[in-house]
Amino acid sequence: MYTIVDIETSGPGNKITEISIFKHDGLQIIEEFTSLVNPETYIPDYITALTGIDNYMVAKAPIFSAVAQAILDITEETIFVAHSVNFDYNAIRNEFKAIGIDFTRKKLCTVRLSRKLIPGHKSYSLGKICAALDISINGRHRARGDAEATVILFEKLLHTEASESVFNDFLKKSSKEATFPPHLPSAVFNGIPNEAGIYYFKNKKGKVIYVGKAKDLKKRVLGHFYNKTEKELHLCRETADIDFELSGSELIALLMEDAAIKHYFPEFNQASKRNPKAYAIFKFEDRNGILHLAYNTLKATPNPLLTFYTITDCRHYLERLCTEFELCPKYCHLQEGVTQCSHYLIKTCHGICIEKEPVTPYNERVQKAIKNTIENTKDVIIKQKGRHAEEEAFVLIKNGLYLGYGFVDGTEQITSEEDLENYLIPQKDNADIQKIIRSKLVNL
Repeated sequence: MYTIVDIETSGPGNKITEISIFKHDGLQIIEEFTSLVNPETYIPDYITALTGIDNYMVAKAPIFSAVAQAILDITEETIFVAHSVNFDYNAIRNEFKAIGIDFTRKKLCTVRLSRKLIPGHKSYSLGKICAALDISINGRHRARGDAEATVILFEKLLHTEASESVFNDFLKKSSKEATFPPHLPSAVFNGIPNEAGIYYFKNKKGKVIYVGKAKDLKKRVLGHFYNKTEKELHLCRETADIDFELSGSELIALLMEDAAIKHYFPEFNQASKRNPKAYAIFKFEDRNGILHLAYNTLKATPNPLLTFYTITDCRHYLERLCTEFELCPKYCHLQEGVTQCSHYLIKTCHGICIEKEPVTPYNERVQKAIKNTIENTKDVIIKQKGRHAEEEAFVLIKNGLYLGYGFVDGTEQITSEEDLENYLIPQKDNADIQKIIRSKLVNL
């Protein structure tokens, strides 16, 4: 026994505004339930433009809890069928969850069934596949109209050669078909390896909409399909292809992921899209011969001593130098517009700001601070696993700046940093990268 279902929703929050269910015994429709539903939330204009359902229409409609029993009754001991089934199923399941009921049914997706049983079509959206099969839709983007069309499509699939074995395979508990994005061919997922790397979710137009990293690509990608959050469901509905790149290690995967996100700016990545300004500390000598330490944007900084990605980090570092080397915060540009710095009162400044300390000993301490900064800004090579047994990988940091990563065949003779640079894949440094690298260096 099957129930073919279609719903319309409010958009944000996916609250149901209309539901239509046709109970089917494999031969014909034996029962129907269709109703508008008051979502108890505002329906945006763009949703009304798509479905024709507005706030006035649902104002006197029953709320979900009032139709819940009817839905439970008609779907009891049936297989839940829908076009892009995970969207409808999870929206209904979430409505039941909100009223304290666990809604669980076996499910089938007519998108994935169509891809398997009637291959070769350019698109498997309900509108396109119905047009290709001469199935008329009486009321597109209304629950009953779309559900009726899905019934006809479902009947065609039922009568397709090999339908019985395909249906049975899809219904097996071990089958992943029901969880796959509706527009993603199974072969694409099957080609993803259980190795470290980054992956790209792409839409029907081939545009990258999400980038992720993983120690086990296949396992991580599959995790997206089982995630029931609204964001993940939307991502999966849009996904038509998945590409990947091997990294060999989790560290290089993290670096590759950050670079890819900042290159593509995918719709479903948010946190790493930013590309913050870089700032740097530098020195200069004023007309009185006093050495200053200051900070500015990296682009505007002559001969930077040390790079940071927030002004706060610049100031914190200069404050540490003031304390450690007894420098004047006025001449480190931490206290502007003052005659006497606050540190003179607590005796950590010797009075250069009020001409009570000669320039020469003050400058000597500034030079010591600069020397300390340079010495602590080391060139670092972080060795990593390669993408296969005969390969090694590395991450190169020079003068405290991340230059990139690379892969070297194990047979190559590497005797110096210059040799490594021939294999370097150059990358841009940024705040997110610095966090990743600092975390790794701490654990080395």
